[in-house]
Amino acid sequence: MALRILSDSYEKLKLPSAKTVELDLGCGKGIFAVELAKKYPDNLVLGADIMLGRLRKANNKAKHLQLDNVDFLRVEAWCLVARLLPPRSIARAHIICPDPWPKKKHKGHRLMSSEFISRLADAIRPGGTLHFATDAPNYLAATVALIEKSGFFSPQNNALIADVNDMKTEFERLWERLDKRTEHMAWKRLDSNML
Repeated sequence: MALRILSDSYEKLKLPSAKTVELDLGCGKGIFAVELAKKYPDNLVLGADIMLGRLRKANNKAKHLQLDNVDFLRVEAWCLVARLLPPRSIARAHIICPDPWPKKKHKGHRLMSSEFISRLADAIRPGGTLHFATDAPNYLAATVALIEKSGFFSPQNNALIADVNDMKTEFERLWERLDKRTEHMAWKRLDSNML
């Protein structure tokens, strides 16, 4: 278990090939990542975020629980996906409640774009899972359209994330208290040879 700052790195992460690797992209205070690490002690969980204060809280939570299968990375999402993740290294990528940038003039700031999905698809192994969730219906519709148009993933199959349905992020817990619904979707990464 470690908190690593990768913002200036250009070297690919060295990930154990014998372990199943799950990525919680935009992990915040690490609630989901820590629950995932507790549930799957043989997996390696990577929690990535840009906010150092949140990551310190996440790392302290993991230390308190004596989890040695979770690493927290301070890194911008684009940098991680485009430069640092080895190809076909991620079994499941979880992107839960990213900033929806709801104003029309800010939509270009959204994380989920066709290029980002393409880069992320390179990091997810064939048969791996892309898990996306949001409380913003317009963002969900736009993301679903981008993922399905990409050709990298088979149609949504929420059975791929049934084992994590009971795990909630900090934002999901907040939205539940405000009677807002968070919609979860999952897709299976197609084998590159099939594309």
